[in-house]
Amino acid sequence: MKHFFHPAAFEEYVSAAGYYTAINPHLAESFIRAVESAIKDILKYPEAWQTIEDDVRRRLVRRFPFGIYYCIEGDAIMIYAIMHMSRHPDYWKGRLRQPQDLE
Repeated sequence: MKHFFHPAAFEEYVSAAGYYTAINPHLAESFIRAVESAIKDILKYPEAWQTIEDDVRRRLVRRFPFGIYYCIEGDAIMIYAIMHMSRHPDYWKGRLRQPQDLE
């Protein structure tokens, strides 16, 4: 199974890694390992995590206050957000494909 990032989700990931790098490069490495481990878990067991809304699921990242919001789309995983859990919980919803996007 493959995975893809929504461009805004990838930017969130890079931004968070940059934030942790500014604090301590080792902390950034831990963050990246934790996110990559969570993504591997999602790829291995895509239906294991709770559905948040419609077909969007959330996998929490260990040790860090982030969640990975994703959908199973055929034989791929689309990551819509790497969300800090203190942010407004609905900000990423505009990233989901709208029916007109599929035409």
